[in-house]
Amino acid sequence: MDFKVFGKESGPTLMLIPGLGVSIEIFHPLIGLLEDRFRIIAVQVDGFTLGVHTRFTSIDDQAAQVIAYVRDNYEGRLDCAYGLSLGGKILSRVLERDELAVDHAILDAAPLLPLPKWLESPLRYYQCANVWTCYHWTGFWKWVFHSHYFDVLLDECRMVYPFGGGQAVLDGYKSVYTNKLESIHGADIHYWYGTLEAFAAKPQAKHLKEICPDVHIEVFPKMNHGQLLVDHPEEVASRISKIVSPEEG
Repeated sequence: MDFKVFGKESGPTLMLIPGLGVSIEIFHPLIGLLEDRFRIIAVQVDGFTLGVHTRFTSIDDQAAQVIAYVRDNYEGRLDCAYGLSLGGKILSRVLERDELAVDHAILDAAPLLPLPKWLESPLRYYQCANVWTCYHWTGFWKWVFHSHYFDVLLDECRMVYPFGGGQAVLDGYKSVYTNKLESIHGADIHYWYGTLEAFAAKPQAKHLKEICPDVHIEVFPKMNHGQLLVDHPEEVASRISKIVSPEEG
């Protein structure tokens, strides 16, 4: 795992953790909108680092590396952290361990529940084929696998796939979907998802509400997985700014 730092040295700290199959490239528009006000730490997750061959380990190991980095460099505290999908899963584990002070946390469509045992392996291999075809971009299989994705996200997957390959995808999905969030700590936790991904995301939000009644759940109309960040980074930037500094609202 590596960490890239951007922005205003004296600004509030904001950590960004990307999802499975994509790199920190997906955050560059958002970083451009916030770097004049925030000290931004973009996390390069193992197995999905653009330009560097790495191997995904586990959610728990990724969370441990985040915790160690924040302790060593930011005295164990972040003003805000945003995790997309797999990144939200890693962030949820950081919050579950309760070893850092994170003032505000945003889990964007984070998978928080395990899959039924019988579905674990089929879904892992389905998603591996999905990401593989992002890279190889073959017409028929693109049509078969990509009906629920959109092109920008596919382009991101295509760029990252050569550096972690199918093994990173298989290991990432296995770790994501065999772990259940049992508890969570934080004064201000937000869960976001789009209506077009509600079938998968709504149960995660419901579970989070059960263990954290004060969570703020927001549902975005006509948005798919990661689409708010990709298509509307200015909206994400505005929301993060208002969460960290409510007086801006």
